[in-house]
Amino acid sequence: MKKFCLIPQPIHASGLQQLRENGVEPLVGEAACASAPADQVVAAIYRSGQFSRTTMVQLPNLRAIGVHGVGIDGIDLAAANDLGIAVFNTPGTNHRSVAEHTLALMFALTKRIPAADQAVRKGEFSFRFQGGLSELCGATLGVIGFGAIGQLTATLANAMGMQVQVLTRCSAEELAAQGLHKAASLPQLLASSDLVSIHAPSLPETHHLIGAEQLALMKPSAYLINTSRGALVDEVALIAALQSGQIAGAGLDVFAEEPLSASSPLAQLSNVVLTPHTAASAEQALMRMASAAVSGVLAILHNRRPASLINPQIWETRRQAD
Repeated sequence: MKKFCLIPQPIHASGLQQLRENGVEPLVGEAACASAPADQVVAAIYRSGQFSRTTMVQLPNLRAIGVHGVGIDGIDLAAANDLGIAVFNTPGTNHRSVAEHTLALMFALTKRIPAADQAVRKGEFSFRFQGGLSELCGATLGVIGFGAIGQLTATLANAMGMQVQVLTRCSAEELAAQGLHKAASLPQLLASSDLVSIHAPSLPETHHLIGAEQLALMKPSAYLINTSRGALVDEVALIAALQSGQIAGAGLDVFAEEPLSASSPLAQLSNVVLTPHTAASAEQALMRMASAAVSGVLAILHNRRPASLINPQIWETRRQAD
């Protein structure tokens, strides 16, 4: 029987080649996936969107779902567990890309780069006399979440001379050894930071971690950066804070609903820098994620446990080839 791997959103060509070399045919794109012979689909590589129970049930021989990155919030994990489908992600593959993108959003906001670019294109060279630009060196950065991405963001910011405080379970001594400071609480971090960068996972307990109450604590001159997940921020409250000048601006790579509608108020605001969920899309990161996702799929198809199995409790009773 021919084996297929569903890949609704494209991955790096090197990963596709790796699949083909190992006897698995990739089906890339929503249309190709929709027309797949259901009983011949043995794996899927998920990048964004939803992977529902309904979809899983329709694929009786699906054995592996690989996450192209780390976020598993779009996957119905309970359904995968019920059906014995192994789910894994690919940590450690995109942290540098996301951390660098986070810094890029900080630069874009504090240097007003999008507005400056538009001014030059319109022949408004007098933009240079408007002011409103600031240096990152010496500014206080508050980092919420201290996984691989949060850690690297903090390290890079510290190297640039920023004062970095982190909301984490790590001890103050551990952070001090890295030149970082431990935030006493989320309210304290928000009230004392010039820029706040979110790097927490999307979980029920982190839903709308930043809402109206939290935004009200931030300085009017402060910026919010989110390269994690849209669900962590109450978008309605954020829009209100941006429109009223309660905070100075925001840099967003993720949104409550993706793709972001062109009619969203966020798209109309001049104090927001928007990117289309591309923080993890540096060429090098795409190659690493594709390789790790394909390697995990192939491991499962050969009855080897992948390195980052999300549901290890089903491994012994997982769905296997007949």
